Amino acid sequence: MIIVLQSSCAPKITQSGKASYYADRFKNKPTASGQPYKPRKLTAAHRTLPFGTKVRVINRHNGKHVKVIINDRGPFISGRIIDLSRKAAKKLNIIDAGVADVNIKYKRIKR
Repeated sequence: MIIVLQSSCAPKITQSGKASYYADRFKNKPTASGQPYKPRKLTAAHRTLPFGTKVRVINRHNGKHVKVIINDRGPFISGRIIDLSRKAAKKLNIIDAGVADVNIKYKRIKR
């Protein structure tokens, strides 16, 4: 589900769904943006958001949140809206579960 909230400069978007995180076996492999995957950085993959978009991810179960930068494409599993780096997943406390219900918030960039 996507909700658009209007603000004075750019609309804020909220999207709800499931988040997962990258396996360590992808460490240093190139992402879709060309950057290597770094598990200790706060990055994520999204299907459509432009690379460099800053996204706030909120774990709906525990309220923990983290800001990440989109640098890859994915996830490609139905129902999942974002793949997180290991560090971001740890901040949200989803390492053990592997998947969590989240909201993501970002500002739509006017082009």
